[in-house]
Amino acid sequence: MTEFSLWDIARNLLLAARWTVSLSLIAFVGGGLVGLVLLVARLRGSPWAVRAVGGYVQLFQGTPLLMQLFLAYFGIALFGINVSAWTAAAVALTLYTSAFLAEIWRGCVAAIPRGQWEAAQSLALDFGEQLRHVILPQALRIAVPPTVGFLVQVVKGTALASVIGFVEITKAGTMITNATLKPFVVYSCVAALYFLLCWPISLYARSLERSLHAAHR
Repeated sequence: MTEFSLWDIARNLLLAARWTVSLSLIAFVGGGLVGLVLLVARLRGSPWAVRAVGGYVQLFQGTPLLMQLFLAYFGIALFGINVSAWTAAAVALTLYTSAFLAEIWRGCVAAIPRGQWEAAQSLALDFGEQLRHVILPQALRIAVPPTVGFLVQVVKGTALASVIGFVEITKAGTMITNATLKPFVVYSCVAALYFLLCWPISLYARSLERSLHAAHR
């Protein structure tokens, strides 16, 4: 059994945390871009687009993220493409995030009174101009807190990437546990590290929500 001090455990977990943060940011930014495209397609009102986006959202919200990671890792390989754990995790988490963000943002846009759409139409604005100048600026103030809050779910979701061999905090914790045979100490450090990553984001989301509510008064 390898002797690891508490500092050795923490240092190795901190090194792995870089990949947790990197994967979270890629999934959140990539998912946001895809989610925005899905939102616009759904708002345009084309029946086929509404059905397609609705099916996409239901698919990724209605299936476990763990299964999506397995399918991304093993499914893409069926097409003869060599997929690394990093690529599969990034693809799966990006698609997963986009489905949730598209639905969050759709609800925020739906909260804008219909009269705002009618006012924009009366100014002879086309669909893109209505969104850019009238609807999205108002929806943005509603969307920021839940969007930032969802980032916490993305960070925690990266833990599941360990099952396909991606070395992030959880996978590193398992490897250190196998070397030290100190699961309680190691996983306590893993939990503390996730808390340190997620707690400031949660506080920021609540702070944004309070400030936006105050601005509306």
